[in-house]
Amino acid sequence: MLQGVRIHPSNLVYPIFVDETAQAPAAIEAMPDYYRLPVQQVVAEVRQAVEQGIKAVLLFGVPSQKDETGSSAFADNGAVQKAIRELKNEFGDELVVMTDVCLCEYTTHGHCGIVKNGEVMNDLTLEILQKVAVSQAQAGADVVAPSAMMDGQVRFIREALDDTGFNQVAIMAYSAKYASSLYGPFREAADCKPTFGSRKSYQMGYRNPTEALREIELDVNEGADMIMVKPALAYLDIIHLAKSRFNVPVAAFNVSGEYAMVKAAAKNGWIDENAVILELLTAIKRAGSDLIITYFAKDVKSWLGQL
Repeated sequence: MLQGVRIHPSNLVYPIFVDETAQAPAAIEAMPDYYRLPVQQVVAEVRQAVEQGIKAVLLFGVPSQKDETGSSAFADNGAVQKAIRELKNEFGDELVVMTDVCLCEYTTHGHCGIVKNGEVMNDLTLEILQKVAVSQAQAGADVVAPSAMMDGQVRFIREALDDTGFNQVAIMAYSAKYASSLYGPFREAADCKPTFGSRKSYQMGYRNPTEALREIELDVNEGADMIMVKPALAYLDIIHLAKSRFNVPVAAFNVSGEYAMVKAAAKNGWIDENAVILELLTAIKRAGSDLIITYFAKDVKSWLGQL
């Protein structure tokens, strides 16, 4: 009766990798029990999550073709666009479909923007991100989530959506996205490891909380409807600061490395997996997160059973 902070399935967002090349679910070695899914199996997978009370998914694409500009990211018949249409046709307003807006999964070099002479070009990338967001909105996305960490991306995407008649599509900005060591399993899952350099020039360093607040403020002023802190567990203080200072919903991404560590320890019998999941996600919500994007969402009933 006096527990206070409690997790509900509606607090969770289920990330899904839509693989254009897959004919059957493809196991992800670094993420036990997680799979890249062919488009034709996404609806069945999401139906299981909806039956557990999940209200939202976040889609990532794994294309069959990559190029220097990530053109598959805004293709009308791209993996994510196909999945959006299938999901909205099946679930309608019962399900909130969120989509990642970035280029790293779609470029041959694995960076989140257009590269020239070994450098990521911020302003050229903004025009591509506009195309990606509009294509996803045209397919039926409810929320677009720009994660490329390009300066001005929220303003450019908001303008593009409004200009094309999608003013009702919301933006969940990856505002405080850190250059973290916890993304390794995701890069295997999405096949998006950079072929040179790192992403530290456009993702944030983890030693300066003031930078996060400045980036969040910029995104809110540019039109973000929600903001995100990523990763979650090592940045609970940033989640708390964001919730305390900004009057918008705060999302947190319980990232692939956090998922993989729990799975590895549980496999070795060192921890009680369900109890640990519940404790960690409760901590993320207690810090101030309204939404938690987590790979554990698919099994919500099993670990909520620890209550």
